[in-house]
Amino acid sequence: MDGLETKTPARPGLTYPFDENVPEQGETTEIIPGLHWVRMRLPFSLEWINLWLIDDGERGWTIVDTGMPLPETKEAWRKIFETCLGGRPVWRVIVTHMHPDHVGNAGWLTRKFPGAELWMSQLEYISCRMLVADTGREAPAAGTDFYVAAGWDEAQVETYRSRFGRFGKGVSQMPDAYRRLVDGEIIRLGGRDWQIVTGNGHSPEHVCLYCKAENVIISGDQLLPRISSNVSVHPTEPKANPLKDWLQSCNKLKATVSDDVLVLPAHNTPFRGAHKRLDHLIRGHEVGLKRLAQRLGENPRRVVDTFPALFGRKIGEESLSLATGEAMAHLNYLIAAGKAVVERDGDGVDWYRAV
Repeated sequence: MDGLETKTPARPGLTYPFDENVPEQGETTEIIPGLHWVRMRLPFSLEWINLWLIDDGERGWTIVDTGMPLPETKEAWRKIFETCLGGRPVWRVIVTHMHPDHVGNAGWLTRKFPGAELWMSQLEYISCRMLVADTGREAPAAGTDFYVAAGWDEAQVETYRSRFGRFGKGVSQMPDAYRRLVDGEIIRLGGRDWQIVTGNGHSPEHVCLYCKAENVIISGDQLLPRISSNVSVHPTEPKANPLKDWLQSCNKLKATVSDDVLVLPAHNTPFRGAHKRLDHLIRGHEVGLKRLAQRLGENPRRVVDTFPALFGRKIGEESLSLATGEAMAHLNYLIAAGKAVVERDGDGVDWYRAV
């Protein structure tokens, strides 16, 4: 899930060494020996997700992230299996995090290759199973109260009700067991050591895979070159401070990898310039927080009233949920920092003001 770009300084100059070798759906591009770039189409504005196929020798193959369970995606995977695997099976599926474009085909792949293992971090696996369990449920009162408090009108709240519980439709049946990935752990991929680097804010316990020897990192949605990852507060934890987690994760990643590391992101194309991009993402949120605090000093505002300060443009209905979550992440950050307070009126609507 991508975020909504806030009004930030100009993007830094990054380099894109594989822009002339972008694979079509059902094809692969080798990045380093044994590590292949795969792309699958998505049914929304991002259009593509990057997935990774890794040769693990006699044992078989590892897939990192899986795409959504669409007929054309499965057909593209079948083509790759017929042309690229050399008769060896997929023995392991690693998922960076639980969003459907990443985990969607995990269950299908592990069933297609009996004995294949799913590897994820604990919070990502549990969170995914929890959201899948909501499929078919009516929207809870906590959810409707959350969006009423944010300033949504009745029609917008009704849209939320009608769409609730759809997560499971974007995820094939999950395996009932998994192998846990832990921050700092070293695993073997393609005959090389890869360090697990976890991050928070975009998702509960996002996994990146860093190979120091090759100076390569599979970054998932934790570091993207042209878009910012969504950092949102959700109805399940309305007082959360994911923006603090996200900023800490950006600094952690910057301290772990070099600026010239080859970043293999989930969206857009591989790039170099990790430190520049991380600094740009951090500055963007800092600018947004400063502008938001200034607006709250003028007069109290609802969540939906803060969109111009953060995004600099009108937010359409298709982006309302993302914008609400991101705005609330910035507001909760200011509250935690002692720079804002919130009060709920008699209609259940929250009003935020600067301290």
